[in-house]
Amino acid sequence: MQNKKVVVLTGSGISAESGLSTFRDSGGLWEGYNVNEVASIDGWKVNPKKVLDFYNLRREQAALSSPNDAHLALKLLEVKYDVIIITQNIDALHEKAGSSKVIHLHGELTKARSENNPKEVIEIGNRQIHLNDLSKDGSQLRPNIVWFGEMVPMIEIAIEELATADYFIVIGTSLSVYPAANLIHYVNSEISKVIIDPAKPDVLLSSDWKHIKKKAVLGVPELVKDLLNKDIV
Repeated sequence: MQNKKVVVLTGSGISAESGLSTFRDSGGLWEGYNVNEVASIDGWKVNPKKVLDFYNLRREQAALSSPNDAHLALKLLEVKYDVIIITQNIDALHEKAGSSKVIHLHGELTKARSENNPKEVIEIGNRQIHLNDLSKDGSQLRPNIVWFGEMVPMIEIAIEELATADYFIVIGTSLSVYPAANLIHYVNSEISKVIIDPAKPDVLLSSDWKHIKKKAVLGVPELVKDLLNKDIV
């Protein structure tokens, strides 16, 4: 018999306990940078060096970080269920924890792409990107990150996965960033839905949602233990 499918949507709250900063905790600043200047296509056009410097710093920080108990618990869930992780995070902590099916909505720090061709993507690991580092097509390499003002190419794949979910878990996100926040509307209304976050989400959730008001490192292992000890209906 095929395993039940658990789809998980994660945000920056799950990585915060691993020492990676979040937008919401920084008052419009991120590592001392104005978010609009370093995380938008307009910012890239105005000052690409500043954007490259910012993501070089973030790549360095992410390389030194380790998955926490929440990431590790989601990997453990694969023992019994088909687990699909849809993440808004650009770090590789889910992969470091061993999760086998991860969809990155907003791109990945460990990859770079052509400025002119979003399909020309290369693995760079923890290496930095500098001005005049060129893609094979001769254009400037840029972080393979989806910035404000750009399309989210993986959103359709995420929607397809959600449409066939047997259980849905939201972790560490305020559901304030679109189009990712819209994903909750593509889930079958009859399945169980859980959000794990100390704060109330920015959107009004229907009464059939269960809200675990705990940090991810506490709430996720507890929920995973429960799911491993019972069968999803």
